[in-house]
Amino acid sequence: MFDRIAPRYDLVNRLMTFRLDVKWRRKSIQSLGLPSKSTILDIACGTGDFCRDLQKEKFNSFGIDLSKGMLSSARTSSPLVNADALTLPIGNSSVDGVTCGFALRNFTSLPPFFKELERVLRSGGRIALLEVDQPSNKILRFGHKIHFGKIVPLLGSLLSDSTAYSYLPESVSYLPIFEDLADMLSASGFIEIKKEKLTGGVAQVISAAKP
Repeated sequence: MFDRIAPRYDLVNRLMTFRLDVKWRRKSIQSLGLPSKSTILDIACGTGDFCRDLQKEKFNSFGIDLSKGMLSSARTSSPLVNADALTLPIGNSSVDGVTCGFALRNFTSLPPFFKELERVLRSGGRIALLEVDQPSNKILRFGHKIHFGKIVPLLGSLLSDSTAYSYLPESVSYLPIFEDLADMLSASGFIEIKKEKLTGGVAQVISAAKP
C-alpha cells in the first residue's frame, strides 16, 4: 500500500494537513532536546521529511523504512536503509535519538518496537513519536472527524489511492491511548514520558528518554 502511494505521498500530506505536518515535525524535533550534531534515526522515514528537517537543525540523520517504494521517492541526502523496524540493522547503544512519524498505528504490537528503540539508543538518548490524536474540544473533534473521515479519503482517491486513504483514517482506532503507550514505554525502560498536544489535539508528540 505504501509503495503505491509513495509518488504523491508528500503532496497529499501537505494538502490534507494544510501544511501543519511541517510544524508538527519541527515541534517533535524540539522535544528531543538534543544538541546539534547528535545522530538521529528516523524510523518509517517514508520520503525523508523528518530527515530533511533534522538536517536543517544540524543533526546527523539517517532513515529506515520497510517500503522500497517510499525510499525510491525520497528527497533527502540522508542515508536511507530498507529494513524492518523490529529488527533494526544497527548496533546496541549506537544513536542519540529516534524520531518516528505517523507509524505507530501500523504495528500489530508496540512493546517489541519500543524495546528495539531502547536497545539502539545510547544512555541519555531520547525519542519523539509523532502521531495523530483526538481533540478534547467537542467542536474541534467533530470537525476533525469530518475532515479525517470524509475529506481525506476523498482527497486521497482523487490524487492517489482510495484504498490507502480510507485505511489511514481508520487506523486511528488501532492507536492505544496515551496512558497505555506510557505504560508500554515504561516497561521497555524509558523515563520522562510526556505527551504534547499539537494544534488543539489534532496531533500529538510523545517523548521519552533512556536512563
